Amino acid sequence: MLQLSALQLAELLSGIARAQAGIIHGIESALPGTRASHIVPALQDVAHLRDHPDPTLTDLPVRTLLAYMGRIGPDLEAMARELERLASEPPAKASAPPADAAAPGAEGLPPSRRSPDITTTLDFSDLHPAP
Repeated sequence: MLQLSALQLAELLSGIARAQAGIIHGIESALPGTRASHIVPALQDVAHLRDHPDPTLTDLPVRTLLAYMGRIGPDLEAMARELERLASEPPAKASAPPADAAAPGAEGLPPSRRSPDITTTLDFSDLHPAP
């Protein structure tokens, strides 16, 4: 069984964020102003900067990407400490809706606009036919 240390996981998250920052840099080169007017505000929104001063496991990767988009990259030691803190906390009890409950207002939407069923297995075999 593979076991990663908090620092190794922080390095992995950092590498993924660096790759994402490279893609954003490419988009910015092709479409100047996109980063500041569209991408950064969207990332700040999903990072829950105002809602959660301390990042959750869901927020940490986005905040790592935002750090790479700034002048100074993320502090791996601080990320490792955050990961250790988050791993030691008991999971939050979420009140999930029943599995058969549809999203509010989904009844009137066409199937293409409804939220996907996350239990569905995706089949990509038709994208690249076998030779």
